[in-house]
Parts: sequence; structure tokens; C-alpha cells
Amino acid sequence: MCIWPFLTEITMSLPYKSAHEELHYINRAGWLRAAVLGANDGIVSVSSLIVGVAAADPSPTAILVAGAAGLAAGAMSMAAGEYVSVSSQSDVERADIAREKQALIDTPEAEEAELASIYQSRGLSLETAALVARELTVKDALGAHVRDELGLSEVHSANPLQAALASGLTFTVAAALPLAAAIFAPSDRIIPTVVITTLICLAGLGALGAQVGGAPKLRATARVLFWGAAAMAITSVVGKIFGVSV
Repeated sequence: MCIWPFLTEITMSLPYKSAHEELHYINRAGWLRAAVLGANDGIVSVSSLIVGVAAADPSPTAILVAGAAGLAAGAMSMAAGEYVSVSSQSDVERADIAREKQALIDTPEAEEAELASIYQSRGLSLETAALVARELTVKDALGAHVRDELGLSEVHSANPLQAALASGLTFTVAAALPLAAAIFAPSDRIIPTVVITTLICLAGLGALGAQVGGAPKLRATARVLFWGAAAMAITSVVGKIFGVSV
């Protein structure tokens, strides 16, 4: 069974009839951001750690311990960090929705006028904006204000558990790749083996993330490769200068 269910095809259920078949990628933005962040951090942090340790102490035991510890600590840190940060975002969204709900109770006329002004600012005439605001207020006042005033929707709403799982799982899988390369590499070729493996993995991650998100592959791949290579280079230099793992 695939451990990355969030990488499967997700289709957006539209509450209206589309003029043609459309494939939108915005509904993937939440978990894709967390997954790419987790995978990129897993590859870069563990490979940089291994390169730094190998530059100071190339013994297989030291490299294995450092890599395994970095993988375990990093995966838990990523998952916990994503959950806490996205939960904070979710708390802000719920608080704003609660304030909007209370405002609709206290000053319904002012809220409807505010909604009409929003539509007017988007290009509708005064009469049409007032009519749209009236009909939406009758149908679902809170939903209209949450969507059009606060800019929130089900697609963009914060999902702490989804973000935590996406980042934690992708960190673990991605971090295992440079660690496996270090374990199976000859003792005198650990650094070049890890570097090459990491660059290949980063290129694949950049291309995969762009493919899933419908973005240009070349720019995404180049961006991921540049910063990953820079991180490993800096860590290796630090390891050589101080003779300690970082």
C-alpha cells in the first residue's frame, strides 16, 4: 500500500457546472507545500549532516549514528513544527469566522452593505452588487463573508494533521536516501557518494514537485539543486575547519 496517499490524483468537486474539463492544482497547495518542505529538508539536512561528520570523522559508526539521529529527530521536528504552526493558522481562521458570525448578528445591515461594497470594488455596478449581496445574504450570509471578505475557502483552509503527516513522512523517506548512500558507500568515497546521491534526489524532488503542482520543472529543479548544494558545501567547510560534526 502506498504510504503517500496525498500524492494520488485529487479532483476538486465544483459546486457549479464547468464550461469544460479543467484540472486545477490549487487544491493541492496545502499538502504539497508541506510535503516538498519535508522532503527537501530531509534530503538536505541529513546529507549535510553526513558530509559534515564525514569531513571531520569519516568512521562508518560516527556517520551512521549521526545520520540516523538526524533522520529521527528531523522527522519528529518537522511533523511537530508543521502541526503547531498550521494549528496556529487554523486558530486565527476560526477566530475570524467567529467574529464575523457575531458581527452578522449584531449589525446585519452594515455587514450586507460591506459585502455589496466588496462586489462593487470588483467591477459590479452599485445596483448589481447590492442585489448579489442581498441574495447571498439570504442564502448563506456567513459563507459569503468568509469567502469574499476573509478570503477563506475549503481548499485553502488550514489542515494541521494533513500538513504534519505530509512533512513527517516525506522527511523520513527522503532523509533515508542519503543515509543509505553513506551506509553502502566505500569508506573513502562517502562524501562524493552522498553528494551525488543528494543532487540526484534533489533534482527528482524539484521535478516531481513541479509536476504535481503544474509548475515549470526547470526553474523548480534548479532552485532546489542550488540551495541543497550550497547547504552541503557550507556544512563540509565547517566540518573541515573545526574538525567536529555539525
